[in-house]
Amino acid sequence: MTRVIDGRAAAAALRARIAAAVERLVARVGIRPRLHVLLVGEDPASAAYVRTKEKMAREVGIDGRVERLPGDVPEAEVLARIAAWNADPAVHGILVQLPLPPHIATRSVVEAIDPAKDVDGFHPLNAGRLATLSGPPPADLLIPCTPRGCLSLLEEALGDLAALRGKRALVLGRSTIVGRPMAALLLAHDATVTIAHSRSRDLPEECRRAEILVAAVGRPELVRRDWLAPGSVVIDVGINRVAAADGTSRLVGDVAFAEALGRVAAITPVPGGVGPMTVACLLDNTLRACRRQLVVAG
Repeated sequence: MTRVIDGRAAAAALRARIAAAVERLVARVGIRPRLHVLLVGEDPASAAYVRTKEKMAREVGIDGRVERLPGDVPEAEVLARIAAWNADPAVHGILVQLPLPPHIATRSVVEAIDPAKDVDGFHPLNAGRLATLSGPPPADLLIPCTPRGCLSLLEEALGDLAALRGKRALVLGRSTIVGRPMAALLLAHDATVTIAHSRSRDLPEECRRAEILVAAVGRPELVRRDWLAPGSVVIDVGINRVAAADGTSRLVGDVAFAEALGRVAAITPVPGGVGPMTVACLLDNTLRACRRQLVVAG
């Protein structure tokens, strides 16, 4: 019997803990965490993600503010907005929604954000701290939200992150947003980690060796039943829209979900798995950033 890991329920539980912690913080010091989100252009998917983040922030008591700029805004204006938020002690978290228009250098924008307010966890200083961990991450480290969510769902499936110790884990995908930080988190919990990617030889065999598989390549249903080790735990990060025979479309992951049922011990669905946890971890990062800044200021 395969357990389907309920990301929506896990995210709701995390948001409830965040909401309670936010109200305790407000009662104790009179400060409410504030998150500033910058959306550049009119990309429909980005706009939808930002609306979700804004709504969820409001629900947990975080002061979430969105600034929308036209797609042709000069890079200098984007950097000026970030500089102003960096300098404002009332702003605890900064997020620039990606992707950015081609004329704006993503790396320059990411590196301009104060690492202490980098709730996406993408700044090189935060990425470097994660990459050089010699054990579980400290509470004040801002970790990219999707890998953090994946780790929480692994804990949900395994019962304890100590169960990762020594396990063979495969991260399918090497992006700086998911694959590499995910591998670093698994290493920090003493898993034996392999990263596979488009240039890897014999991907099916790499997958078959994995007791833990995190799939994050963005290729619909790439991983088939016979790729999966019996009894393994699968975290499917992929969100792919595919056409159905009736002219509609549906969302699928990087793993053929129906084929995996009955073969693996646990798997996240798409949708309803990693996605909700990503947003919840963003809110938790905002709370963590606020707490850290209050300690430094005090």
